Amino acid sequence: MRWVLDQPDLQLRLLAGRAGAGREVNLVLTTELADPAEWLSGGELVLTTGISLPTDDRGRRNYLRTLAESGVAAVGFGTGLTFDEVPADLIADAEQLGLPLIQVPRRTPFAAIVQRVGSRLAALQYDAVLRASRAQPRMSRAVVSDGPAGVAAELGRALKSAVVVLDPAGAVIASHPPNLNVTTVNLVRDSVEPGADSAVRVLADGTTVAAQDIRAGGRSHGLLAVVSPSGLSPIDQVLLGHANSLLALDFEKPVRLQDTRRQLNEVALGLLLASDDGREPAWAQLAAAADAKGRIRVLVIEADAEANDKDHRRRMKAALARALEAAGRPVFVVDTAASLTVLLPGTVTAAGAAALLAGLGRSARASARSGLSGVHPLERLTDAARDARMAASIADRGGDPLEFGALTGSALLAFGQSREVLMVLGAMLTPVIEHDAAYGTGLMPALRAFLEANGHWESASAAIGVHRHTMRKRIEQAAELLGCDLGLARVRAELLLAILAQAPDTEAPT
Repeated sequence: MRWVLDQPDLQLRLLAGRAGAGREVNLVLTTELADPAEWLSGGELVLTTGISLPTDDRGRRNYLRTLAESGVAAVGFGTGLTFDEVPADLIADAEQLGLPLIQVPRRTPFAAIVQRVGSRLAALQYDAVLRASRAQPRMSRAVVSDGPAGVAAELGRALKSAVVVLDPAGAVIASHPPNLNVTTVNLVRDSVEPGADSAVRVLADGTTVAAQDIRAGGRSHGLLAVVSPSGLSPIDQVLLGHANSLLALDFEKPVRLQDTRRQLNEVALGLLLASDDGREPAWAQLAAAADAKGRIRVLVIEADAEANDKDHRRRMKAALARALEAAGRPVFVVDTAASLTVLLPGTVTAAGAAALLAGLGRSARASARSGLSGVHPLERLTDAARDARMAASIADRGGDPLEFGALTGSALLAFGQSREVLMVLGAMLTPVIEHDAAYGTGLMPALRAFLEANGHWESASAAIGVHRHTMRKRIEQAAELLGCDLGLARVRAELLLAILAQAPDTEAPT
């Protein structure tokens, strides 16, 4: 209606109901019926000269109320014929009803308004059809390259609305924008009745939630919903239906196609784990596994040697693929002779990685150790895989994935080979240990406290409760027995590791 009123040559004047000037007009209708309600469907701009307007105040109020209840966009009252001016009581009643009432001067033919609005509606309809014709192929390309996330993004941009795709359990598979807030997602969940094929909910502020069940072959794959600041037009509903069909087809891809995609992903991941030079097509393939910031994590699962046969790993791989697809993620799993390597988005948490293992089955989990890398850019794939393998090699069997970051401060002591080296290095401590055993001098506790304090006398003395002069004397005696310079940081570091290798979980004795 604002657009209609803004046409200067029509010289229309809004007399009442300014609050309703934002209503949409879908038809201009000229009528002189005393009760045109049965011919109205809502959204009309009704034009009249008032020939059949009741003569009494009550009749006029009923006339306007009937139009308002029919959902008309506005009433245009032509003056200069039946009435020279719009009756004052009609203006007051329209204002009370919140119904826009417009004065149409005699020099403005009703036909001019009909033609102008009709041309505008046709132009808008053409624009909407053009928008749909452009959006549909974009969505079709997006489902091939990016799956549900691509469809949600293209639909959201076309409708200028929020879009969310939920799995049958109500978890978010994809959304637009990608960081859609929890309030909007919960609004969608609350708007749909269980088992309903579709639902439309209009909130008090005009926000519309339109949701459709993504169904194919008698199976429901989840829910597609649009949260729009206003109602959806017929063209918008066509785009929503098109997106729903694309998602249904994507979720119903033949098993053979899914297997082919998994195999291609596995080959690409395997190539880059072996060598990351000159393999641009493989990098492009792996980009689908990264998060929105291009980051990844690697999960490595090592099976028990007794259970590490080809069939066992094949079953584990299939279970991981099902878990990844159920979470709406692409499947990148490489099977080697010793382990399974899984590529995950950087946003996956340790709990999310543990959830993937839940589908392996109790016996498979009990025989497996798993490690999870930190978050890395995709181009540092080999670093992430190395970290995950290191964490998996010392993880507890049957436990949740051990994060690589948890190894900080204990990595050298955790591995057998490095620990053996440190144990050999620990032999140099023998003179100090024997001296303590023979004379009860307490040199070893002093030495450990000194090393853990990084050579700081005051901190070391406080740690074992002796005076700093006593500490200094003990350390000088220990250095003499060891035949080394404890003033060198490298020497202190080696000695501390040697002590920790012999008793890593104990505090410095007092």
